[in-house]
Amino acid sequence: VQLQAYGGGLVQAGGSLRLSCAASGLIFSSGMGWFRQAPGKEREFVATINWSGSLTDYVDSVKGRFAISRDNAKNTVHLQMNSLKPEDTAVYYCATGTGRSAGGYNYWGQGTLVTVSS
Repeated sequence: VQLQAYGGGLVQAGGSLRLSCAASGLIFSSGMGWFRQAPGKEREFVATINWSGSLTDYVDSVKGRFAISRDNAKNTVHLQMNSLKPEDTAVYYCATGTGRSAGGYNYWGQGTLVTVSS
């Protein structure tokens, strides 16, 4: 099982980035989530989506700015991030599982760095 997250980079505040996570080695029928970890902080939940894409959930700080989606035909999940803020700077991780707790996720990608400059 392998999850490959990509799409991070440096962007100015107010800009947009689209993260993607490609899954291989598993049947892509589980929920997926994005977490992030800023320097010196604990990993925090960002967004999750169920297997069909019909249910999503977001941490309050990104609601209205981020959108999670998935393409089951391509075994990928995306995180569209708009109106980025410096406080969104973190390493973003994708994972398979459900809920808002990291304990509900079993497989994790390697992370992709997002840096938002002010």
